[in-house]
Amino acid sequence: MKELYEKMINESMAAQRADVDTLKVKRGRKFSITDAKPYVDAVRTMTAIGEQSSAVIELHKNSVISHYDTIKSLTKAVRPEDDPFVEHYQTPVVLEILKEQDAAFAKSVDTFVEAIAGAEALISLEAVRHYGGFYGPTCVVDFALIPGSTSNVVNQILAKTEIPVEHKRAILAAKSWGMNTSYGFGDAFTKALEAGATATEAAAKEVAIMQKIYREPVEAQVELMNDAGMTSFDPRKYMSEYRRRMEASVRAAVDDGVHYGNILTIPAYSVGDVAHHIAQSTFNMCKDDVVMAVIEAVTDVMESSLRKSLDAYKSYWEVLSLATGATAAATEYILELDGFNAPMIVDLLTKRFHNYVQIYPSRGAAVELHNCDFMDAIYRGWKILDKAQRNRAGLKEELVPKVGKYPIDLSPIHKNEVLMNPQWYAYPACSISVRFSALMRLADYPCLLTSEPVTATMMTNIIALEKDTAAAPMRGCKSCATACLVDMRHQYCQWREAV
Repeated sequence: MKELYEKMINESMAAQRADVDTLKVKRGRKFSITDAKPYVDAVRTMTAIGEQSSAVIELHKNSVISHYDTIKSLTKAVRPEDDPFVEHYQTPVVLEILKEQDAAFAKSVDTFVEAIAGAEALISLEAVRHYGGFYGPTCVVDFALIPGSTSNVVNQILAKTEIPVEHKRAILAAKSWGMNTSYGFGDAFTKALEAGATATEAAAKEVAIMQKIYREPVEAQVELMNDAGMTSFDPRKYMSEYRRRMEASVRAAVDDGVHYGNILTIPAYSVGDVAHHIAQSTFNMCKDDVVMAVIEAVTDVMESSLRKSLDAYKSYWEVLSLATGATAAATEYILELDGFNAPMIVDLLTKRFHNYVQIYPSRGAAVELHNCDFMDAIYRGWKILDKAQRNRAGLKEELVPKVGKYPIDLSPIHKNEVLMNPQWYAYPACSISVRFSALMRLADYPCLLTSEPVTATMMTNIIALEKDTAAAPMRGCKSCATACLVDMRHQYCQWREAV
């Protein structure tokens, strides 16, 4: 299995390094689609070995290549305002392909669409709670079943819908790691209510859009993009060409017995580095030396930790767990260098969220989702570091936190010249918040800290070995930071009731 573990690490770090190295060189410059070519080239090297499904690997690779070639044919660049949407054009296309190829699945989706209309009371309740910030900060398009997420609501409806269970799981996956359109639950209700509609009228609009994203996902995405003022390229042309390029890969995955839930998710979660992580907004953000240094140092911690345990892994899930745990601990460690820790930040950002709701009642459904990702990461990192610090106590020895039995190498942080010299970036005698302030920028955009290209690549490798089981959404407690430390909402989570 060592060959598999090493392959997972090599492919994942190649994807991460393509992003980080590109940002290091291009930061502060004008973005062009071709700037993302190093990431695409890294993905091209992915292979299936042993018992891995080549159809799964090909689904990932072809989606990235098709996305890159298609978007490059339509535009030279993507506006920052439009780059969050680039991951949302793939699942609608794949969902329509699957419905056309499988009449039974299409019938199940139609039954679910009808069930949405029958769940107006539930949708009204959840939309009101979202509007008022009842659940606190939440990820509306989360990969788990947390309160306030679209997948949480979808799961509640599916639980009472009479269709085959594997079809339920596919539909659920399509709005978790799969991103079936850019719509986030509650947005239509909020906008309608703030525009003067009654609660009943607003609920009807919410039901209508939730139905449309499953009944006509491609058309729904076009309309959503038109409403959002997306002007970087023609979304209909993109999805038409993407479909032409992807149809054979989807068919091959179906023929290989890959779960529909995986077919719906892999093409979407793999493409975000092209015109999103490698994009103008990221180039702008990384002009800040300290922001760039944080991303570099966390990446170095992750790679060093992963490679040092190469001979010890017992499961491919342990490789993924160490990757995400190492970055969580590294991010928290940098935060603690400035005297902050996760409980302080979770308290701050949760309180800020409740104020934000009052100041911006018609806020977008997803505004705080990356704050949640960041809080969840540092909360996990805090628990890892806290255990290590307690065990070390007063001993004058190197701090070596662990994920399970696997050590995390924090030394790259101390070797990072920028992070170790905050006085270069503020009034030198008082530069005690430099690293913290950089992390607050990254709290809005932690994708390369968590890290999305690494988790995406590793998950594809894992799904290639477990192709017939829907990998998304996560069927377990995510230990949401705000729920564990501030907001009392555990009783509204759906992880134990997942279809």
